[in-house]
This record gives sequence, C-alpha cells and structure tokens, in this order.
Amino acid sequence: MNVLILGANGQLGPYVVKALEGKHTLRLTDVNGLDETPHEYVRVDVSDIDAVADAAEGMDAIINLSVLRWDPRLAFDVNARGCYNAMSAAVKHGIRRVINTGPHYCIAGLAYERFDYDLKPDVPPQPGTNLYGLTKSLGQEICRIFTEQHDVYALTLLFYNFKGPGDGSDFGQDLTPFNVSWMDAGEAFGPALEVDLATLPSKCEVFNIFTDLPHGKFSNEKAKRLLGWQPADNLESYWTRSGEAGSQ
Repeated sequence: MNVLILGANGQLGPYVVKALEGKHTLRLTDVNGLDETPHEYVRVDVSDIDAVADAAEGMDAIINLSVLRWDPRLAFDVNARGCYNAMSAAVKHGIRRVINTGPHYCIAGLAYERFDYDLKPDVPPQPGTNLYGLTKSLGQEICRIFTEQHDVYALTLLFYNFKGPGDGSDFGQDLTPFNVSWMDAGEAFGPALEVDLATLPSKCEVFNIFTDLPHGKFSNEKAKRLLGWQPADNLESYWTRSGEAGSQ
C-alpha cells in the first residue's frame, strides 16, 4: 500500500515509520526537513491545501500526524485546516482511508476526565476549553462530515502521554491513565491501515490508544476488538513497586 504520512518529522513519526516500513511504500512529509531517510520525502505545510493534494497523488492511504499546540492561529491552521486539507486530498484522489490522530481531550475534557470512568471513544465529545483539544476536536468533526458526504473512511487514533518502554524513569510520579509506549503507539497504525473497512461500524470511527492500565478511567477495548491492536508493554514499572524501587 502506498501511504502518505503528514507530519512525519514529529515525535511520533519515527515510530510510525518503523512500524510500517517494509510492509508499505511510504511518502514522508513535514514542514520541517527530515534527517536522511530511505523513504521518499516531500516538504509540505499541512495548512496548504494544494501542497497536501499534490503530495497525496498516487497514494492509497493518508496518515495525518501533524500537530501544533500553543499558537491559536497556527493551531487552527494545522489541527483543523490540516484535517480539512487531508480529507479534501483523499476525495480528490479517490483515497478511501485516512488515519487521523489527536489527543484524548477530543472526547474527554476535564468535565469527563475528573469525574467519570470507563470512558470509551464513542462517548459524546466534550473537549473543554483547551486550545489543543478544541482545534483537534474540530478537525475530528471535519473528518466525520467528509465521511458523510463522500466515499472516504476516517479512523482517528487518540493518544495522550507516551513513555519509553518500561524504563520507569519517573517512578513515584502519578501515571496518567492514558499512557502508551512509543513503540506500541507506532504499532497501532499497521492495524488501522489493514483493517477491512467493510467491517467497521461506520465510516468514521475513533479509537483510544493506550496500554492496559489498572485505573479503569478509560477503555481501549474498541481498538483491540475492531483493529486487533494489542499493546505489548503495560508500563508496569511505572505503577508497581518491586525490588529496589521499594516493595511494600
């Protein structure tokens, strides 16, 4: 499969590339330059609709990893307009699969996160007032509307905190109940690319991507059931005490 990756030079990008290379032909893009790579690279600003459309030509799927968090104008241009441009490019070139990404805030702002448990990705979204969550939530809504109007599927993978695989470097600190190792996060994109679209409940589906944690605050059951994704690292060293860490 020919796969376009938008925002490939971000923190998650290298793990996605590692998980997919050898199985798919990758075209990497970013507004910033990439270090030496064996894959095709094109400099693309995701807020430029023509540049995104040109980069998507000949592709079978689009993965949108682009993100900007702090500047209000740029956050809208990247997080919301970038989704519009990716979906527009998919429609223009007959690409039926777009994998979008975002933070768990898209569905669970503070009103949910503080008080509720067993939060699934299909709860009514409540992103709160966080700029990052609001602009990414708007992008997710743009994806949904495109799927209602065109023959295109949008699979959104939600993340929050990423950890090195079980290194326990911040042992003793609270572990946010939506953590995943970088490697497991990258591995989630393979199943999202390979799942039979006809088996999905709708053309717009959202998945919580985090490891198996004991908190019960969120649920990753849907990602396991529909995508067949299974985290390999439960980050146990972060939330258990053993050996010299101080067993009790």
